[in-house]
Amino acid sequence: MYAQEALDRAADIDKKIKSGTAGKLAGMVVGLKDVLCYKDHPIQGGSKILDGFVSQFTATAVQRLLDEDAIIIGRQNCDEFAMGSSNENSAFGPALNPFDTTRVPGGSSGGSAVAVAADLCQVSLGSDTGGSVRQPAAFCGIIGLKPTYSRISRYGLIAYGSSFDCIGIFSKSVDDIALVLTVIAGSDEYDSTVSRTEAPEYTTSLFKEKKISVCYIRDTVESDALQPEIREAIQEAIEQLRALGHTIEAIDFPLLRYTLPTYYILATAEASSNLSRYDGVRYGHRSPETTDLESLYKKTRHEGFGKEVQRRILLGTFVLSSSYYDAYYTKAQKVRRIIRDKTKEILQRYDFMLMPTAPTTAFRLGEHTGNPLEMYLADIYSVQANVAGVPAISFPYGKDKKGLPIGIQALANDFEESKLLSLARLLTKK
Repeated sequence: MYAQEALDRAADIDKKIKSGTAGKLAGMVVGLKDVLCYKDHPIQGGSKILDGFVSQFTATAVQRLLDEDAIIIGRQNCDEFAMGSSNENSAFGPALNPFDTTRVPGGSSGGSAVAVAADLCQVSLGSDTGGSVRQPAAFCGIIGLKPTYSRISRYGLIAYGSSFDCIGIFSKSVDDIALVLTVIAGSDEYDSTVSRTEAPEYTTSLFKEKKISVCYIRDTVESDALQPEIREAIQEAIEQLRALGHTIEAIDFPLLRYTLPTYYILATAEASSNLSRYDGVRYGHRSPETTDLESLYKKTRHEGFGKEVQRRILLGTFVLSSSYYDAYYTKAQKVRRIIRDKTKEILQRYDFMLMPTAPTTAFRLGEHTGNPLEMYLADIYSVQANVAGVPAISFPYGKDKKGLPIGIQALANDFEESKLLSLARLLTKK
């Protein structure tokens, strides 16, 4: 389906280019994570439970790409319903890291990162709920942008954690990300949560010679859990900025230890609610082994959902239960507000917060699948941006001793994506 469509669309765009009527993205080849709706095309969210489902409408972000003459090359593998840090939870099997096919590409947007890294497309759209764009970007040696929450419409994005989910952008080029963000950002009548703050022309708002102030959290660089080569890369980036005359300071952020539990309490609670719609009644997989309505729900979900999705639904249902709602969910919401306020307070004093994207480079397939807590710790540095709702970017900064890419992450204040793109252009090191 996609192959012939892409060829036909390319022929039409060639005619538009010759006539001078082509859009801003004329001929740009773009891939879509398997959580973004595209009318009359299959979408499964990497899950058996949506087997055979064809989307009845197009996501706003996707439609804006099409309106500017981008070419959609296909849908890309991901962890089931965007729940994972390795792309090993997909019903289709894992995507493989192009630098070492025995290793994971990161998750949940692993297929999208691999497609860009392997030059199958120029740009991919993914989703970032707790680091699902930035971590795969780091593992695959490309750039991944998570914009401010509400910067891009979520209409047509399969929901995981609705107060965390962001559509993000992968590319090897800062300029391509700036161009795509210019096209897809902005208000949308179909999404009541999207910001009405006007989106700038990102391609013309990147700074070049401005002096900046940067902080880094002391504990992140000094942690024994951080892979030594990543620590060295961050220290090198810090010295590079100092040599250019920028201000760099170490800070303490004691709340960092609370970001991961806060994220997993709230995100699983939202997942429990969002995934209740997959019941086998209206669409997708329906178990043939049912005898009544209750068995229809139970068997369909047991057969259709993978183990990780089931785990998170159960955790979220527990968190939302009447006995534990105040002890977990309500308290986590209060902590989230404190984390956001403190993060924004820091970002009002500094232009950027610099930290590792992940504690290690790409790990081996199967290395953490037996211990979910080990897998969740892969998100320890990436979840802060989602909990706080601020924009963040991961960009490549060299390789480790095994030749695997190292990613460094930067956070900025609300709606300061232009600054993040400028920093990535300044520091990116292959």
